[in-house]
Amino acid sequence: MYDFLIIGGGIVGMSTAMQLLGRFPDKKVVVLEKESGPAHHQTGHNSGVIHAGVYYTPGSLKAKFCLEGNRNTKEFCQENGIRYDECGKLLVATNALEMERMKALWERTEANGLERYWLSADELREREPNITGIGGIFVPSSGIVNYKEVTEAMARRFVEAGGEVRYSTEVTALYESASEVRAHTSSGEVEARYLISCSGLMADRVVSMLGLEPEFRICPFRGEYYLLPAEHNQIVNHLIYPIPDPSMPFLGVHLTRMIDGTVTVGPNAVLAWKREGYNKTDISLKDSIETLAYPGIRKVLQKNLKPGLIELKNSLFKGGYLKEVQKYCPSLTKADLTPYPAGVRAQAVSRDGKLVDDFLFVKTARTINVCNAPSPAATSALPIGRYIIAEASAQFDLA
Repeated sequence: MYDFLIIGGGIVGMSTAMQLLGRFPDKKVVVLEKESGPAHHQTGHNSGVIHAGVYYTPGSLKAKFCLEGNRNTKEFCQENGIRYDECGKLLVATNALEMERMKALWERTEANGLERYWLSADELREREPNITGIGGIFVPSSGIVNYKEVTEAMARRFVEAGGEVRYSTEVTALYESASEVRAHTSSGEVEARYLISCSGLMADRVVSMLGLEPEFRICPFRGEYYLLPAEHNQIVNHLIYPIPDPSMPFLGVHLTRMIDGTVTVGPNAVLAWKREGYNKTDISLKDSIETLAYPGIRKVLQKNLKPGLIELKNSLFKGGYLKEVQKYCPSLTKADLTPYPAGVRAQAVSRDGKLVDDFLFVKTARTINVCNAPSPAATSALPIGRYIIAEASAQFDLA
């Protein structure tokens, strides 16, 4: 029997596993991952940004973990020979309304303890000749990395410390008793004293397997990206973000320098008709019915009907998507938007129709389940892992 069973081989699961053995080297720990390797879903389908913590509510776990995670991620990369680039982020205001919203962001960045600089239109133009705006905020600590490489390094360190990873092993049922947790999987039964689940897009289903009625439902939002042609690899010097509409749940289309030297445009946010639906044509009848049958998700879609339809239109027609980025980078054309893989964000939605804003954990006597870990979870993976281990240590009275 294992001491700990961890479900999920994404960055949060691997961070937790690696740090758990670092803290308790005598424990027997196994990670179960249904795919053939680590980081196949959210971790491997994101923009690779090391976030600074600009947007998050002061005092929230997101704000705290992101600030710590920004520093921790860079330290981990240095220790493990992983390439990263602290290129900084520019938030660009293109009109008077966005300038007002930018002032609120300026105050929030101060509350979150970030180093940042207010830029005039001239200072913005000097830093970014191809970007048009009336002002901006420069946050130097933002960076870029390949999170799949980070997760692979965590997995290596976990295995070197004596941990076990079982890939191609899907959990199909869970049973919790007074003394253990049993997982039925596609490759046999696994028994452990305790369970930690970091299952992303399947988080609510794992909670249901434990016999609980989740007070949330995972809603999958597909984020679609485009890749700029190689001649535009130098079009920006920093990460370029629009000023978000505070009434909207997502940050808007941005220009992201990638660690491989390319530049992507995106993402948008459209409802995915399959939990792991990375393509527009990916449809699961079961997933779709489950999504639309949930009252909270219907309320979210109803409340955001107009912006949702705009996002859908921009997903289907490149021209609308282009206009979003041309607001601050007018030189780009439709021909510059070339195909690039999409990602799917696992967003927990409460029954009363609210997007769960912070990280969410659900516990039972012998389990801790990560139930909402959208962006900045990749940046925050190391502090999230530490938090889970501290909670487990107290809850399970680990010696």
